Formats: sequence, structure tokens, C-alpha cells
Amino acid sequence: MLPFLRADLAQLKAYHPHPPLAKPFDQLDTNESPLDLPEELKGSLADYFQQTVASNRYPDGGHLQLKQAIAEYVAETAVNTVGPDNISVGNGSDELIRSILIAAALGNGAILVATPTFSMYGILAKTLGIPVLSLQRQEDFTIDIAAAQAAVESHPIRVVFMVHPNSPTANALTQAEIDWLRQLPTDVLVVVDEAYFEFSQHTLVDDSLSRPNWIVLRTFSKALRLAAHRVGYGVAQPLLIEALEKIRLPYNLPSFSQAAALTALAHRQALLAAIATTLSERQTMDSWLAAQPYLKTWPSQANFIYIRLSDKGLAHLGMPQAEALSHLFHTMRRQGTLIRTTGGGLRISIGTPDENQRTREHLARSLQ
Repeated sequence: MLPFLRADLAQLKAYHPHPPLAKPFDQLDTNESPLDLPEELKGSLADYFQQTVASNRYPDGGHLQLKQAIAEYVAETAVNTVGPDNISVGNGSDELIRSILIAAALGNGAILVATPTFSMYGILAKTLGIPVLSLQRQEDFTIDIAAAQAAVESHPIRVVFMVHPNSPTANALTQAEIDWLRQLPTDVLVVVDEAYFEFSQHTLVDDSLSRPNWIVLRTFSKALRLAAHRVGYGVAQPLLIEALEKIRLPYNLPSFSQAAALTALAHRQALLAAIATTLSERQTMDSWLAAQPYLKTWPSQANFIYIRLSDKGLAHLGMPQAEALSHLFHTMRRQGTLIRTTGGGLRISIGTPDENQRTREHLARSLQ
């Protein structure tokens, strides 16, 4: 350990994505869209880069045009008025999460998460030296509201992170959970991550527009097919947006990423039309998984499904849960399907119909 580094960094681990793939895989481990942008849209972006982008100039640091377009998109599913001053744009949602942590919890308290959930809340908090209080979700993956309320009352919680629907477990917040979030005091910031909103159509964006201590996060990386461009955004009241803008790095979003986001929004009806196929494929996959005696599944409201081994499956494989999951992960990978081991289960993204058919075949073979 280098002597000038913080001592607690020795306890942290860097995030390691999978290395570049040496052979073709069905990439069903990161919840991206299985579909690239249509060729005509990629062509128009290439033309834009050639004709408009000056590589020697910084990008638009205020994102005004993009904020206006996002506000118009958000307004389609909101009752409250939404404008550019309600929007903050980040280099992926990760940047916004980090800004939220700096603004609300750095040197000011702790954060509350309910696991299993999106790992970056805890990872980013720990890199900043912010305490993380983690509650275990219940058997149906809802939060233990009594335990959560006790945590808020007995610890200096400044931020509560909830995913709606949750990753990796794919369940949306229940009405009881929403009611609990709404009654939290205004010195606790409620962050509702709606990365999978387009698949679930569940949103609490009106809460973030009407409550000073709420923010909704969304991304262009999933349904809008722009994972390579790293565009995320937050929706909140202007005072909170202003605070995040103070922390945001200047020129944080490249010109090409801004152009890609504007293009995706301009053609959103065509891009989002593919969601119907994803939902149909999800139902087919869910029905097949539910018929497998060796697997345990839960309903999904996202573009992925979460599974564990059933007691019968564990007995069949003769392994404990963790070892059995590792076995399935590696045997699936050897056959050409990448899935994610997380939270004591397996998360399988919904791909194209062909990819999903191969997933079923590979999983059935792995369970033999």
C-alpha cells in the first residue's frame, strides 16, 4: 500500500467488468438492450460527427438542449410540470449517484440500502468513506419496513437508495414501501432509481417533482439502447438539481453522447416499440423457468429474470447454493451464454428470441 493513500482503500476492490470477449457470446449479463441502434440512426450520428462536432472544442457544458428534450420525455408520464431546471445529466447514472453521495452524505452521515440491490450505491459510498447500512431483503425481496424505519431512527441516515424495479431481483416497489418512503423526514434524501422504467411503466417521478427530498434517476443505457454512450439523468426539484450541478464535473458528457441521446429521444417511439418483444420474450422465458423443478423464480417487471436453485435442484446437483450457482454460471459460459451471479442468485437478461432459446437449451443442459 502506498504510504500517501487512505488506509481504508486496502479493503476496497475495483469494479472489474468482464474482459473483451475472445469469441461470440450471448451477452445476457448486463441488462443492456440486445438491439443496436438502427443503421439509419447510426448513420445520421456519423454524419453529425463529421459535419458538426469540432473535436478541438469542449462539449456543451450546460446540456440545455438535452435537458429540454429529457424534460419533454419525462412530462409524458408526469402530472406535475417538468422543465430543464428539474433535470441533471450525468455520465451514466453512476456519476449522478456519486454526486448525490457527495452532496448529501459525505462527512454528514450514512446511506441505507436493501440487499440484494444495485451494487454501485455501496461501492461508490465506500470509495468516499461514507458508512453504508445494509438491510437484508425478505424472502419475496420486499424490504423489512420495520427494520428500515428503526435504522433511520437510530442512525444518521442521509440517503435511502431504492431501485424501482430492483436489480437484480426485478420486483417493483410495493405500495407499503412507497408509503414508507413518502413519510421519511425531509432531512433524508430518497433516491428512486428507475433504470428499468420503460419496461415496468412504474414511476414515482411526480414525487420527485413535488417533494424537496426526492430524486428519480433514469438512464439511456437500457431501453433507449445507448449503453456505449453513458448517459443518465436525474429528475428533482430545482434546489436539489442546483446542488448537484455544483458538484458535477465540467463538460462531463461528450458531444457525441449528447447527440446520441437527442437522437434517441427524437426517435423514441420506434426504439421503444421493441419493448413489446422483450416483454413477450420475458413471459416465454418466465413460463419455461417456472416449469423447471430444479429452479426457483420470481415475477419480473424489468428486462431480466432472477433465479435460484430450488431445494430439489440443490439435491439433484449435490451442492450448496453458492457452489451450484457457480456451476451453472461456468457451464453456461462454456456453452456461450453470459449471465450474472449476484445476490445469491442468477440474473438473466432478456435477449433476442434466438438468444433466449439458446439460454433455455444451455440452462437445461447445465442442470442435467
